Amino acid sequence: MRLTTILLSSAALPGALLATAVPACAQDQTSPVTTNAAVDGQSSTAAAQAGDTRELGAGDIVVTATRRSERLADVPISINAVNQEALQNSGATDIRQMAQLAPSLNVSSTGSEANASARVRGIGTVGDNPGLESSVAVFIDGVYRSRTGSGLNDLGEVDRIEVLRGPQGTLSGRNSSAGAINIYTKAPSFDFGGYGEASYGNYDAVRAAGAITGPIVKDLLAFRIDGVYAKRDGFYRDVVNNTDYNDRNRWFVRGQLLLEPSSDFSLRLIGDYTFRDEKCCGAVYVDTREKTDPTPGVAGDYAINPAGNRIVDVINSIAALRGYPAGSAFPSGSDPYSRRIAFSPGKAYSNVTKDYGGSAQIDWNLGGASLTSITAYREYKSAGATDIDYNVLDIGDRPADGNNYRQFHTFTQEVRLNGEAFGDRLNWLVGGFFSNEDLEVVDNLKFGSDYGAFAACRIVATINPLAALRNPANPGCLGTTPLAALGGASGRQAIAAGLGAASGVILPAIDLLGTVNNVGTTRDVYRQNSQSLAFFTHNIVKLTDRLSFTAGLRWTQERKRFDATFGNNNTVCPQIQGLLGAGPAGNLFNNAQLAALTRGIATLACTGNSSAALNGRTLNDRFKEDQVTGTAVLSWKPTDRLMTYASYSRGYKAGGYNLDRSDLGDAYNPATIPNATGARLRFDPETVNAYEVGLKYSSRQFTFNIAGFRSEFKNFQLNTFNGTNYVVENIGSCSNGLNGADQDNSAATGACTGDVKYGVLSQGVEAEAGFYPARNLAVAIGYTFADTKYRRNLVGSDAGAALDPALFLLSGSQMSNAPRNVITSSVSWTPEIGGNGMSALFYVDQRTTSDYNTGSDLFAEKMQDGFTLVNARVGLRGRDERWAIELWAQNLLDTNYTQVAFNSPFQGAGNQQQVQAFGGTGNQLFSAFLAEPRTYGVTLRTRF
Repeated sequence: MRLTTILLSSAALPGALLATAVPACAQDQTSPVTTNAAVDGQSSTAAAQAGDTRELGAGDIVVTATRRSERLADVPISINAVNQEALQNSGATDIRQMAQLAPSLNVSSTGSEANASARVRGIGTVGDNPGLESSVAVFIDGVYRSRTGSGLNDLGEVDRIEVLRGPQGTLSGRNSSAGAINIYTKAPSFDFGGYGEASYGNYDAVRAAGAITGPIVKDLLAFRIDGVYAKRDGFYRDVVNNTDYNDRNRWFVRGQLLLEPSSDFSLRLIGDYTFRDEKCCGAVYVDTREKTDPTPGVAGDYAINPAGNRIVDVINSIAALRGYPAGSAFPSGSDPYSRRIAFSPGKAYSNVTKDYGGSAQIDWNLGGASLTSITAYREYKSAGATDIDYNVLDIGDRPADGNNYRQFHTFTQEVRLNGEAFGDRLNWLVGGFFSNEDLEVVDNLKFGSDYGAFAACRIVATINPLAALRNPANPGCLGTTPLAALGGASGRQAIAAGLGAASGVILPAIDLLGTVNNVGTTRDVYRQNSQSLAFFTHNIVKLTDRLSFTAGLRWTQERKRFDATFGNNNTVCPQIQGLLGAGPAGNLFNNAQLAALTRGIATLACTGNSSAALNGRTLNDRFKEDQVTGTAVLSWKPTDRLMTYASYSRGYKAGGYNLDRSDLGDAYNPATIPNATGARLRFDPETVNAYEVGLKYSSRQFTFNIAGFRSEFKNFQLNTFNGTNYVVENIGSCSNGLNGADQDNSAATGACTGDVKYGVLSQGVEAEAGFYPARNLAVAIGYTFADTKYRRNLVGSDAGAALDPALFLLSGSQMSNAPRNVITSSVSWTPEIGGNGMSALFYVDQRTTSDYNTGSDLFAEKMQDGFTLVNARVGLRGRDERWAIELWAQNLLDTNYTQVAFNSPFQGAGNQQQVQAFGGTGNQLFSAFLAEPRTYGVTLRTRF
């Protein structure tokens, strides 16, 4: 078998990769002016593999990150390149699993497998709000994919994946602020061939994949067809609905035609279709403790309530009332990794995702220059029905009635022209990009049949945690039976006595709250049209044979139009707002003693601004923004094996709209909806200034790369869920000291009167080393240290608005999902067996991650301890891989860890640090989306 070695360049990893290369290829490069850089990169790599690759060295992989075919070691930018064999050995079939091989990359998914967030060096778009574009852009065969989730589809057979770190924009169509992931699939070949593979594993996993390629008209027209089918049981067990969650049920097909009438012209047509019908995503409770303040007035301490959490008691009491067996509400008990969950009966929804489209790429060598045109159209639709409380009670859900989905229709056109001048001294590239995207988000979030009882009981428990006061079967959850424990009073009488004269208004409000059942959104529609126009240039000047200067520039214009319409049948919300805000007792929302209670009642009745007052309301807004970005790189090769570089880049990500009405204003306030405007949902563009220095050394038996980076993000777009609302803030830092006002619990303090500077800083070091001590043996190590922090004196907008109090922990802290330290390593050994061409495969890789917080608000309950993931594969292969059998395992050590932890919707308020800082009680429940457990199986493969 031929083993190939991937030299992972610039800063993050050789971690585990083996791709091929013949040492001679280092001297025999393809001209940077190529008729089809992507396909040419494949053919160049294939040519390298055609020689004697049994002897491993620091061979090269040809990449096209700069839209020119170049050796990876000669590209003065931060880039990882991973080929199909490396992905296959690690078991990666999508970009999330690829993170095992790239320490600077982290990919996670939350409430839907159709959504994902990719982070590079700790920076990425937080959450799955479709109104926010990806900080790390994804391109498949040169076509921009609107959101990262498309990269979670099975990719079929790829030639390579390139991960570019840092701002992008002067090389390709779509700009990004943190990085880009370029996926290049296998192109058609004029030689007949193909492959087929079948895998079976635990959880009854079945995966079949294959491809066939060859000529239709010899040396003129070639085709290729790829297909993947995957089915697997889920990792969670829903004990109420007797079904599993997080299963796999998907298929994918891609067809291609490659027309090459001459060596100077090619046309590549690609069409693909992905279908997924899966139940996702299950979540378990990870922290149900109630935190209290043992020493009121003394900050810094907290205690766990030995009597338990009142919210847990409320849930259990309603579950018992509904006839559920004891333990049904919290089936995982104290072990979330038992993966036992309980959704409401009949709410075990399966969702369909369709992702399809086509592209046409023309590459034309005009002689002194090369023209590339990529035209594409794509459609993407993902349904979003789910039980949002992740609980056996029917607190809230998005029904499967066809009124919950997100849909993208995207047209893109990119044109590039590149060439050489002044006798090879100047390599120039100019290009243009246009995209038109229609996004539609439809929502139908409803309060369930148990919501009223739950919300009323939560309020009563907040007033007084004594369980004897509550009766979920009664109006307002208030007991009416006289009890000796209450001095002969009933629960309703006891609560009324505590409220005094205001009880005449507050108790009826609680009674009304208890009637909020099976109401809410019938159909909210958010529409956003985005048009992007850009012109860019990227030019390399060879000052001497060893010294080069690169200059790139981009002008981008973004136009966005937004409108939203609403349908809602929650008539209780306006009633409670009127009763408490303008009733017989006056405006109790502003009553110093009762404000917290009355606002809490109205907020639960109107959570997310769910109100019949929305009916007939239409929001409209639009904006246009222009931005100039660019890059400058100085690179020097003092020797043939050593390259150093220093670079500066400015990046940009467009502003947009939070497609969630909860951000219109305070839900309790009756003035919020009448005064709502589309502009209220707008957020500002994100910009970054990035600096980097690096060194790359490459020889036959040893490679070493190291880079230092610093990126300053201004108006960083942060999306966070606080248990009730989705909040989007633009994080900046005030030039004037705020005296801790960005760390208090007041929304009225912390505005900036000075200048707003960058609010997020990512800096650190990436190092990698590759060792090739013997034939067919390779060892690789990668390390990333990323100190990715919020600065101090934070504000929530470019205008200097005060930071949302839910984000009081951000100042000076490490960002979420941004571990400071990540180590990757791999060993691959492919010894020959006899002299008939057979070989064995022994492969293992690991990724070790230090502690990090998985929640964007940085609550301690969302902390993830450091962990190590190990993948392994052993196999036997015939000559030229005509056949192969492999045994494999992913997450071999069955490591338990969390992807994302979150505030369980509606289920309490307050956390550990809030109690420590401000006192009071923290009874918020916390849930989590867990990562996959150990999987293992066998794969049979043939190539022809």
